[in-house]
Amino acid sequence: MKLYSPREFGRVAVMLGGDSAERAVSLNSGQAVLAALHRQGVDAFAFDPAARPLTDLSHETVDRVLIMLHGRGGEDGSMQGALQQLKIPYTGSGVLGSALAMDKIHSKQIWQCLNLPTAKYQIADKSDFEAGSCGAIMHELGNEVMVKPSREGSSIGMARVTSAKQLLTAIQDAFKYDNQVLLEQYIDGPEYTVSVVQGEALPSIRMSTPHTFYDYAAKYQDDTTEYFCPSGLSDDDEQRLAALATRAFHALSGSGWGRVDVMRDASGNFFLLESNTVPGMTEKSLVPKAASAAGMSFDDLVLAILATSMPAEIGRAAE
Repeated sequence: MKLYSPREFGRVAVMLGGDSAERAVSLNSGQAVLAALHRQGVDAFAFDPAARPLTDLSHETVDRVLIMLHGRGGEDGSMQGALQQLKIPYTGSGVLGSALAMDKIHSKQIWQCLNLPTAKYQIADKSDFEAGSCGAIMHELGNEVMVKPSREGSSIGMARVTSAKQLLTAIQDAFKYDNQVLLEQYIDGPEYTVSVVQGEALPSIRMSTPHTFYDYAAKYQDDTTEYFCPSGLSDDDEQRLAALATRAFHALSGSGWGRVDVMRDASGNFFLLESNTVPGMTEKSLVPKAASAAGMSFDDLVLAILATSMPAEIGRAAE
């Protein structure tokens, strides 16, 4: 991975907070990243777009933006487009890659077109959803279903259901977050995640939780979740998973850095869940754990992420 000296980055705005449902996580991620930049001698400051108009960046000396906004408004392409209009370089994926990865339904459709493995699914649209269809959906998807708002992160609005009655309740709850809801066949097996930084896959992580699934509390609040890195895969399976995750990330026009989540069934088959273009960077987050397993400190990881705002061959792919 290519790193730069702190002086080369100039003055950096760390974009954090925002007004999405993931604001609290974003604030934690942003503060951790800001502290790392300060430790490395980078001239950086916090910028919360929920507290200040974006045009303030035009009145400050800002050489680049490190985006630590999770969820809508920061991870869906809108902030990326605004920064491009302001001609301010930024970290991570561009407009297209951010928008595609944020939308779980479109992600699955693209992966399907490329014959990349992903679980069976259906779509519930708020405008024409019929409550009476829940029984047929359960039967079609194997009687155990994950319900996911299409454009939310951090497992917000998600539920695992095993009956038509539970499915209806979960869909109605998910409609509070999004007008389109992904209904996905549940894959019974371990969950893995692969981080990608500057085009390189880091060691995979296997997550284990006593919760019904790897939900918001398991990610950020409880101490019962276990993380295994090395994940216990054979060398061949580790390489196979790294190749799959990297291909899936790039298939959605992802670039710079990100993370791909995967399930594995009892037969050893991997199934893509989703891609994240601005993953969490808190003390419980997965990308720092994978970086540590690869021998990279948190501070070096932050500098590697910041480097994705530099020349095009390191940063986002042309769109």
